[in-house]
Amino acid sequence: MAQDSKPRVLVLGGTGFVGRNFVHYLLENDLVSKIRVVDKVPPQMAWLNQQHRESFTSPLIEFKHGNLINPATTEDAFIDSDGHDFDYVVNLAAETKYGQSDPVYEEGIIKLSNTCMKAASNHPNIKMYVEFSSGQMHSTDKKPVKEDTKCEPWTHLAKHKLQVEKELSNYPDLKHIIIRPAIIYGLADRQGLTPRLMIGAIYKYTNEKMKMLWTKDLKMNTVHVVDVCRATWHLFTHGKSGEIYNLCDKGDTDQGEISELVSEIFSINYDFVGSIMSNMAKLNMSSMVEDINDSHLAPWADACQKDDISNTPLNPCIDQELLYNKHTYLDGSKIEETGFRYLYTKLKIESLREMLQDYLDLGLFPKCLLSGETHFIRPDDGEEYES
Repeated sequence: MAQDSKPRVLVLGGTGFVGRNFVHYLLENDLVSKIRVVDKVPPQMAWLNQQHRESFTSPLIEFKHGNLINPATTEDAFIDSDGHDFDYVVNLAAETKYGQSDPVYEEGIIKLSNTCMKAASNHPNIKMYVEFSSGQMHSTDKKPVKEDTKCEPWTHLAKHKLQVEKELSNYPDLKHIIIRPAIIYGLADRQGLTPRLMIGAIYKYTNEKMKMLWTKDLKMNTVHVVDVCRATWHLFTHGKSGEIYNLCDKGDTDQGEISELVSEIFSINYDFVGSIMSNMAKLNMSSMVEDINDSHLAPWADACQKDDISNTPLNPCIDQELLYNKHTYLDGSKIEETGFRYLYTKLKIESLREMLQDYLDLGLFPKCLLSGETHFIRPDDGEEYES
């Protein structure tokens, strides 16, 4: 296919986790004639690894710095430097951090997404607009949640994402698709499975048993970021406008499986406190979560200091909402009816090792956590732990 006959793609939030992987996927597979990336974080400040940095130097990429909450900035983003519209648009720009206040989500999710949708509706040549939502729309361990299950979002982030889904109906002429992913993992993941890797390394560092709330059966279904990228591209042309598609692999991942893989990587022991103790902890959940995160932060800071890491985007804290007995249990088969097939059908230890090694190579993850030759003295009790 001639280069100029290939589609032009607009990636909103393109230097984020999924965005950078999607840009790399499009270029690696020679799928597009042009990509415009719009983000408030420029590539030089986005902690890109080598392969992603190289992708962002491609002559096919046009980076535009901007805050998509601003209507003028957003409208300008939808017309490229040659005055052409884009064929496909994906919105990955909204707030993705958990535990934020309602005003932060109202601006960073609802206002931003509405601004993008409104701008897109002014460009009838757009063939498909993809809005990324959340897979936390319903919690159950009975059977996998399908796209038509009644929504009862269990995080504040998901509640605001659901409102965006509903407001898409205000733009009936905009061809659009909604994606609800399970827990996304892969290179550059910071909030999916990476915190579990960090905590595993910390328990190796302190020579303690890793303990988790609830039981091994807590559903934590997953999807690899490469399959997320493949699915997004596939849905541009094979998805049905107005439809919602879950993205979830075949592994039926749960907390027990993730903990087993993490313990194997770091050679640590682990256990679950069980439902009774966890329910008792819920009575003072805020204080307990603060104590847990503080216990992780101290050795993490100590290890970063030892390895002269003064700045890293990684944080071993897990938000309180993600520590409740809430399941991420999705049926990701609907997209397969359109001809899509998952490449990463199950979470494997090789993927977690690859994620860890990527951060080690970037100098963002302290190597001394893994060396087995360090010791940490907890500041609260003075007791020394050797590993």
